[in-house]
Amino acid sequence: MSCALVVGGISGLFSDHLAGFRLFGFVHYLVPGGHETAGYAGLVVLGTALAVVTGRIGRAR
Repeated sequence: MSCALVVGGISGLFSDHLAGFRLFGFVHYLVPGGHETAGYAGLVVLGTALAVVTGRIGRAR
């Protein structure tokens, strides 16, 4: 899941700045209109944080 958020956020940033490039269409529904750049960057940060937390939990066991 965290990988999908990171890749989807990066894909959204690319589609926001390069018109016509759409790899993951689901991220369009996760980000409110008018706040695309901040929303996609937030998805990248959220996915990265989720990956770090789950990695630490996995190592602790």
